[in-house]
Amino acid sequence: MDFFKSQETLTSMEWVLRAVVGFIFLLIVARVLTQRSISQLRLLDFVIALVIGNIIAHPLSDQHLGLKGSMITTAVLMVLYISGVYMILKWPWFRRLVNSPPITIVKDGNILYEGLKKAKISLDVLLEELREGQVDDVKKVVLATWEADGKISFFLDPKYQPITPSTLGIKTEPYEHPRTIIKEGTIITSELEEIQKNEEWVTTKLERIYQTSVSNVLLATIDNKDNLKIFLYK
Repeated sequence: MDFFKSQETLTSMEWVLRAVVGFIFLLIVARVLTQRSISQLRLLDFVIALVIGNIIAHPLSDQHLGLKGSMITTAVLMVLYISGVYMILKWPWFRRLVNSPPITIVKDGNILYEGLKKAKISLDVLLEELREGQVDDVKKVVLATWEADGKISFFLDPKYQPITPSTLGIKTEPYEHPRTIIKEGTIITSELEEIQKNEEWVTTKLERIYQTSVSNVLLATIDNKDNLKIFLYK
């Protein structure tokens, strides 16, 4: 385990072992911290992601630095991060300190330049976000706010919102997510048990409707009406 400690030189295998241990350790840290620190980089998330990356990177490229110290430091930071998350949930004053409140940048179809300056974003960024949300005219936006995670939330004026069955008073059936029963040529028996079907039922349905076998199916799903949809290997 000498590769954990600082050395004058490291062999090729010791470099490999140090990289493997560092990679596995980072995976464990990321699993504990959950994906929130990766996908939504708020202030606390950004700080922890930046610091941990730098701490682990140096001993992976410098033989004079031991890996043990970096791992201990990362573990301490991980505990501090989790503590910070709980503090955000428990104490509103700490939440306000760490997370910025939303900033209104569009109201009743009017762009608020003071809001753009406060959020430190340009007009181009606002227009880009609206285009990504398929909004072609700012005048259609009744409210847009700049969120703490760097995204823009916007709400259209009711007269520009799409018509839904609820708007027309049309009754719809409850939605049920289709179940995946075949994936990459393998039947998922646990899903079949939940819908009270068996493998024989699946193979028979495939042969009768699609004239194919399970091994040729990339993906197969079934809805609550027993409608089978398949995607074959191509």
